[in-house]
Amino acid sequence: MISRFLQATFATFVFASNLAAQSPAPRLPAQTPPGTTPQAPLKSPVLPVALPSATPTTEDLVNSLGPADLQAVITLLKNNFSDPDAITDTELTRATVQGLIVRLPRGVMLLPGKESAPAVPPSAFYGETIAGHIGYVRLGSLNSANLQALDKSLSAFAAKKVNALVVDLRASEATTDLPLAAEFAKRFCPKGKTIFTLRKPAGRQDRVFNSDRAPEFRGLVMVLADGDTAGAAEAIAAALRIHDKALVIGQPTAGRAAEYSDLPLPNGKILHVAVAEMISPEGRSLFPEGVKPDLPVEISMADKRQIFQLSGEKGMGPFLYEAGRPHMNEAALLAGTNPEVEAAEAAQQRRGRAPEKPPPHDPVLQRALDVVTSLEVYQSR
Repeated sequence: MISRFLQATFATFVFASNLAAQSPAPRLPAQTPPGTTPQAPLKSPVLPVALPSATPTTEDLVNSLGPADLQAVITLLKNNFSDPDAITDTELTRATVQGLIVRLPRGVMLLPGKESAPAVPPSAFYGETIAGHIGYVRLGSLNSANLQALDKSLSAFAAKKVNALVVDLRASEATTDLPLAAEFAKRFCPKGKTIFTLRKPAGRQDRVFNSDRAPEFRGLVMVLADGDTAGAAEAIAAALRIHDKALVIGQPTAGRAAEYSDLPLPNGKILHVAVAEMISPEGRSLFPEGVKPDLPVEISMADKRQIFQLSGEKGMGPFLYEAGRPHMNEAALLAGTNPEVEAAEAAQQRRGRAPEKPPPHDPVLQRALDVVTSLEVYQSR
């Protein structure tokens, strides 16, 4: 509560006001004497009108303060605030820690303790062939079991002459085993190419992860990503975009492409800190901005997770396209029936029951398949 007090009091030291220029009173047009020709009015030059600027936020105002201003704010608060006990060195330090956690949401977290952190169950690998020649692999957790499953699927795709592959990273959470995570990318990236670099603060040596083997798949690649794509999975998405010319489809990744350390505090709590950032093969830091999609497509997290849960039994086919309503066609005309009327009558009979919820739809995967199909049509010309 005290930190909110500080923030509110701090905001009162900065004021912004805009003076609105008063427009001169309009003049009445001069009357023309009888029998004379009226003259065209003189055109006055059009002056640009200054639009009122948007009111700056508290964060904008704080960011505009230099070192001298910041020190002056602290001094003024200590000397003038009504409750001197709220501006002690301890409270100022506590406000600093809280402010850093707020301003660095992906880089610093304060955890109650290791024993209280819930264990995240690993996400399983899933793969199938769609439309006979498009491979789909959802990597899941970047662990050894899923890597073996990926190798098995890629071998099956080669036997089926699959020429396009959709790599789904929307269930790939962060991992601490970076060398193993790099192995997933090696199945797609050319030999000798950099997958990602782990860069620590100045003065320490970078750790470079390169591909030391020939890729298992060399065809067209699409990558699916969203806010659940975290850590090394974000680096894999960036590497496939650069080395395989893959399109990234979906939503921005989590922005946690970093190596973290858990630093214990004297009272048992844990300071979770990003100690090194991941750099893409083109030299761009992936932390904390993450990877932005080439084709933004939205899907709710609830629908996505439901689809992933059901796909193990039903496959991804039932979730690729939205169910359309029946339309009149030539066969119905010859038979003297109307599918639209029949559907309406069936809905009328079900009116007393709860409405049936349509099955979830995965527009992200559908967009990837549409792009693959469009490129195949273009290349066949």
